[in-house]
Amino acid sequence: MSQLDWIVLVITLLGIILYGVYKSRGQTGKDSFILANKNQAWYTVLIGIMATQASAITFLSGPGQAYTDGMRFVQYYFGLPLAMIVISLFFIPQFQKIKTYTAYQFLDQRFDRKTRLFTGILFLFSRGLSTGMSVLAPAIVLSAIFQWNIVWSCILTGGVLIIYAVTGGAQAIAATQKIQFAIIIGAMILAGVWIVKSLPEQMNLSDALFIAGKSGKLNVITTQFDWNDKFNLWSGVIGGFFLALSYFGTDQSQVGRYASGKDVKQARLGILMNGIVKIPMQFLILLLGALLFSLFLFQKTPLFFNTFALQAATNAQSQTLQEATAAHEILQTENQKTAQSLLAARQGNNTVAIQELSQELKAGLKQSDSLRNIVSTVIERENLPVEKKDVNYIFLYFVQKYLPIGAVGLIFAIIFLASWSSISAALNALAAATLIDFHQLIWRREMNAQQSLKYARWYTLMWGIFSIVTAIYIAGSMGSLIEAVNILGSLFYGPILGIFIVAFFFKRVGGSACFWSVILAEIAVLIFFFLKWVSFLWLNVVGALGVVVFSLIFQSIFFQPKENK
Repeated sequence: MSQLDWIVLVITLLGIILYGVYKSRGQTGKDSFILANKNQAWYTVLIGIMATQASAITFLSGPGQAYTDGMRFVQYYFGLPLAMIVISLFFIPQFQKIKTYTAYQFLDQRFDRKTRLFTGILFLFSRGLSTGMSVLAPAIVLSAIFQWNIVWSCILTGGVLIIYAVTGGAQAIAATQKIQFAIIIGAMILAGVWIVKSLPEQMNLSDALFIAGKSGKLNVITTQFDWNDKFNLWSGVIGGFFLALSYFGTDQSQVGRYASGKDVKQARLGILMNGIVKIPMQFLILLLGALLFSLFLFQKTPLFFNTFALQAATNAQSQTLQEATAAHEILQTENQKTAQSLLAARQGNNTVAIQELSQELKAGLKQSDSLRNIVSTVIERENLPVEKKDVNYIFLYFVQKYLPIGAVGLIFAIIFLASWSSISAALNALAAATLIDFHQLIWRREMNAQQSLKYARWYTLMWGIFSIVTAIYIAGSMGSLIEAVNILGSLFYGPILGIFIVAFFFKRVGGSACFWSVILAEIAVLIFFFLKWVSFLWLNVVGALGVVVFSLIFQSIFFQPKENK
């Protein structure tokens, strides 16, 4: 990066840190560290919810997801608006009514201690692992800038994020997320404008969208039903609804955001606005990837966008990679000629030629993917300490090679800012659940405000270290981070959601029936996943409905009369 890029990057990051420290001064206990004293307006709740979900993974991996698989990933969010309505009607009033620090305190009152603890364990395990994936995202940026080993990048970025989360707490998170999110949105708009500006002279935005569409990258809606298809209209609306309902309704990293609202009205407004804004935002982020595809189709690009990994693979199997690189360059030229002919056919309104050239281009692109997979195969075969997929490096390649001086530093800054927003909120939620749902229950000792603040910070540190270790462990095996983090969540979110559905709507079911149902439903989810019976979004439906059905059966057969409090 240039000197100006470094100045922009450092000033942006330091400014956010200092502002967060300033706004978080005067913390006296867990109320301020965990819930920001419950005084947040709806727009702060909204930004907190969106910034917590829209991590660096979204902005780093989202364009790459669309570049490689098209925009069909956006269907994953189609069930979200309905989920926000359900949460605002049923979940928020319950949490506000009993004034919980965590979502799982409610389960102790509704069911029993063992159900609360087991649900807390599921949350801690799943959220801890997914936070490790979030740590990996900014580590990828450092790896790309300095050509560092990804392990050292994870340690450095994770360490900085821990300092931010430990010192700030919920007040710093709420205060800085507003500024962070404004910078993030502005920088992504800049990236979109610059992609269009970088298109060849003979191309305009309409041409770029045409090429992307004919190459299968604008597949926003796919209606064909298939249990094993990851992203289609049915899995998005139904499976996405259950996933969003669980994530926003029961995951402490999100519950903590709207639990900090002044009242039910402010929390509801924040969650409902999220349902309105999220889909268009994600659509535009994926659209960046589709436009990048059209841009790179007319440019000379490397065989593998993670150039550090490409060099490592070349050093290991020089002859194989040299041949693949040479074939890639020839194929790029052929694909460019096909794309140019396709644009000419469009201008001449030659529908027959458009159809034939579209098929020819898709065949050429399939060959390109096969050549890129050679690099992944070499990395895996040689057991190299680098990532075997490059989907997370596609947008970074554009940033480094195409953006003007100064803008590069800003884009890198937003990736770190998005990481701070999501990871600090996640660590805050993990610390809150550990302190409230485990520490205070197991030790049963009264703590004053300063003691609770001390333990909250220690648990933040502990989970931060856990996240770094997780990031290091998974670094070499991750494909698309945005897909991987949602697959991981789907392994646990369904059963957790099922617990709350039973708690809210099936009053005759007691704690023991629900407890054993959750265990059985989680086993069922894992069986469905490992046997690949359905795609990951349907796992949320399996888990949630499994808990409901098993609970009703167990309560009727084994646990009469009801035991719930």
